[in-house]
Amino acid sequence: MIIQQAREVLKTEAEGILNLIDNIDINFVKMVDLICKSKGRLIVGGIGKSGIIGQKIVATLNSTGTRSTFLHPVEAMHGDLGMVGKNDIFIALSSSGETEELNALLPNIKRIGCKIIAFTGNFDSTLAQHSDIVINVRIDKEACPLGLAPTTSTTALLAMGDALAVTLINKKEFKPSDFKRFHPGGALGKRLTLKIYDIMLTGKMIPSVHDGTLMKDALTKIDEYNLGVTLVVSKKNILSGIITDGDIRRFVLKEESILGHAVEDIMTKNPLNIHHDNPVYDALNIMAKHQITVLPVTDASGNVKGILHLHDILGKGAFEFTGKPD
Repeated sequence: MIIQQAREVLKTEAEGILNLIDNIDINFVKMVDLICKSKGRLIVGGIGKSGIIGQKIVATLNSTGTRSTFLHPVEAMHGDLGMVGKNDIFIALSSSGETEELNALLPNIKRIGCKIIAFTGNFDSTLAQHSDIVINVRIDKEACPLGLAPTTSTTALLAMGDALAVTLINKKEFKPSDFKRFHPGGALGKRLTLKIYDIMLTGKMIPSVHDGTLMKDALTKIDEYNLGVTLVVSKKNILSGIITDGDIRRFVLKEESILGHAVEDIMTKNPLNIHHDNPVYDALNIMAKHQITVLPVTDASGNVKGILHLHDILGKGAFEFTGKPD
């Protein structure tokens, strides 16, 4: 009985994947072309089991040359939306297309100007109606005998994500040497032993404003750089503070208007920072302890040398290796 049940599960899920073959149409081609022409990142979002599948899809895309990151819809509504830019593409995962937390995020994504691609089995759903491209991942039945636990449906999402990743490998002419470049030793551990200066953003890639700047201009800077923060520096480039999405929300809850205020009224003064010569694992420990995702990088005198985002540590943003690929 146990063996037969297990075989039935595998058969049902296999049939679910095979049925996806006929769903590959011009929409899939449009999706691939849109991603290849994009100057931004591919952002994947989903709730529950679909969210877990989304994280795996992101991992596969990153390792095969497509810059991607996962965005949790609930966290997005509480500040993480700051990572989304108008040049990005958002892939929303929901078999039913009626996931409340995910659909609540869609109008905000659209206002940013980000294109939306839906992976859903329901073309009449709210998600499908708010999307620019809809990829059909409909299944006939779940492998769960109760029809409650996502089984075949999540397998279908995962398989379609793999189909996208492999298609992009061929479209972008991704080579084995490129794969090695993104897998130096195949372990996050080696990445953490690098120095901060190996992966930090520098120069014109640092969002910053000077002391005394009005918040209207600071908000423009935050929106422009899509990191959800801006540093506040003196004319001599000494770190004075940092303004995050959280700082802005907390101030708005107390005051009706923010645009006329100076950055000093909003910023966190003397923020946590890290020396540019420290190992990356020090930065990860600070971020984990204080539940933050961005760290200013300074030298011993407090001069701003760069900025470090958690995504750069984990390889989900622009990651630059100092060594040459094999």
